[in-house]
Amino acid sequence: MAITQQDVEKVARLARLTVTAVEQETFAKQLTQILAHVETLERYDTTGIEPTATVMGQTNVFRDDCVRPSLSSEQALANAPEQEADGFVVPKILEER
Repeated sequence: MAITQQDVEKVARLARLTVTAVEQETFAKQLTQILAHVETLERYDTTGIEPTATVMGQTNVFRDDCVRPSLSSEQALANAPEQEADGFVVPKILEER
């Protein structure tokens, strides 16, 4: 299946993207190559093969979620250059216009 420049133009318009004629030609070629590769992969029999996110057999290792002591507000704000009653002060970085 070949992707045409008109297909690329239509998708770009739907996505509200500006695409030049050169980009349309490039994207059409690239997308056609991708679809050709997918057609190649469809030739393989994958019956009984489970979908996987990784081929290495890795699993996530989670630690138990337990409550531990943490810093008090005073300790957490001890090195803040400027403080307010409910936290620290961040200097403004926006200019007035």
